[in-house]
Amino acid sequence: MASPQKSRLGRGLGGLISAAKPPATQAASPAAHAPLSPGYLEIQVGLVEPSPYQARREIAPEQLTELAESIRSEGLLQPIVVRRHGEKYQLIAGERRWRAFQQLKLKSIPARIVEASDASAASIGLIENLQREGLNAIEEAQGFASLVRDFDLTQETAAERVGKSRAAVANSLRLLSLDAEIQGYIAKNLLSVGHAKVLLGVEDTAARTVLARRVIEEGLSVRVTEKLGKSAKVPGSAKAPTRNKVLASRDAAAVDSIQKRLTSHLGARVAVIHTPKKGRIVIEYRGNEDLQRLLEKLGLEPSDPV
Repeated sequence: MASPQKSRLGRGLGGLISAAKPPATQAASPAAHAPLSPGYLEIQVGLVEPSPYQARREIAPEQLTELAESIRSEGLLQPIVVRRHGEKYQLIAGERRWRAFQQLKLKSIPARIVEASDASAASIGLIENLQREGLNAIEEAQGFASLVRDFDLTQETAAERVGKSRAAVANSLRLLSLDAEIQGYIAKNLLSVGHAKVLLGVEDTAARTVLARRVIEEGLSVRVTEKLGKSAKVPGSAKAPTRNKVLASRDAAAVDSIQKRLTSHLGARVAVIHTPKKGRIVIEYRGNEDLQRLLEKLGLEPSDPV
């Protein structure tokens, strides 16, 4: 039996979009082939454009490769959703599937053609990601922020659009008031939303950052973090001089650059947790074959199968 929330989300889609009837001249158009069924077409991959309202900010290379291999062997199980945009089509849902088709160098892709306003397109994309593709907490918050900011919706209306409570949307949006370093930790699942709620209660920016790093380094629970946040005994909680804040900002930029270079070089998601005294590099991999690939990339002799 579907959960109440998922049912609400599913019902919400019906009010946001309507299938577009293929025009009589569609078969002769270079943008598409013969319709698969009413509202569905095979369209040229090169005529699809990404959505400017996409909530997902990062697509891990290894996940994209995994999806491409699945499509190669099993085919596409769920068509992408697009709307007409001039002579082309704009993605509403299914960016990973579309990019996987590009990676496989396939010329056309099954698509559902719908009519949707900008606000509806953004809502549909966010709903799809919430239901199927697991946005991280920061991407979800940025999606809600887009609905509120770009389409002049209230938090309550945005919540109705995606089948969430207004309180859930409001709490999600609060995450965006944290500084970029901490948002990065949350996006990489190094800090939980529970930890983030505690950090939001720490007013001093420097103390908040120190506490966030300590949580990651020591693997602190939310309860312990809450106790430290309430006390005045957090190391470095005293207000830091402006010069130290500038240096910390430069360090964060340098760490972010290193992290991006490692991610690009290894083809895997990498997290660099850095403090002046010590740090840690976390490399994610998916399965034994990916681990062997990373070992070779790092210049290590391949080991026996794990």
